[in-house]
Amino acid sequence: MGRDEISLAMIEELEKPQVLVCNEVRGGNRKFIGTRKLPGIVAWVASIPFNVGDGGGDLHFMSVCSHDLISRIALADVSGHGREVDAATVTLLELMRKNIDVWGQSDFMRGLNDTFNQDGGGQYATAIVLGFHRVTGHLAFSNAGHLPPLWYHADERTWGWLKEGERAPRKAFGLPVGLIPGTRYSQTVVTLRPSDILLLYTDGITDAESGAGKDLGREQLLEWAREGSVESPQALGEQLLKRLNEFRGNRHNDDETLLVLQRERESAPIFG
Repeated sequence: MGRDEISLAMIEELEKPQVLVCNEVRGGNRKFIGTRKLPGIVAWVASIPFNVGDGGGDLHFMSVCSHDLISRIALADVSGHGREVDAATVTLLELMRKNIDVWGQSDFMRGLNDTFNQDGGGQYATAIVLGFHRVTGHLAFSNAGHLPPLWYHADERTWGWLKEGERAPRKAFGLPVGLIPGTRYSQTVVTLRPSDILLLYTDGITDAESGAGKDLGREQLLEWAREGSVESPQALGEQLLKRLNEFRGNRHNDDETLLVLQRERESAPIFG
């Protein structure tokens, strides 16, 4: 087992049904660029819809639960873009709000999938949802076909990918929400250490095209992150957004969202 991976027994303990009381901090699919403070986490968001002034298909959602112990962050990308999927994206936001008190990230995703399949107007969405415990530093996440986040390990000063744990292959597993009823989702638990950074993004970022018609791609985004500042989510986010604008110029082909999360330096000791 790796240094940052939590034991299966601990995962099972985290997935036991428990009662959460959560409050929304930030959620939406309209243009927003700014910072939000969560317990133990600082988040910087750049949400830029395809159609200026309208909502788009990218949706971010943040909530705080259990007396500020747990923060939940979700990012989703509804199929299509711009105003044509605004209604479906707003429906998905409402479903996130209805599932806000669900304990496990995989249960949260299953609830979204089954209800969005019924109420999403035939749309589907890739999504990733994370739950962070500010005392233990444990980060539990579930992925529904979304692009893998980038992970900066502060103590090693290295960038990599936030990957899901091993799972048994099966049909209808980990698919985008709203696609197939009854899809199952896994939950992976890792340790997020002080000053670690997570970079979440939608395919509007990696599919951005240069003047020569070249896609940005995941590896180039990773390279940009390696060259960027890790002093704060805002510093890194603004640098990435600047480079994106320089790369694609005025060619804006999709909704675009960057979400940078950093665990605060001052944290309670990590258990285990």
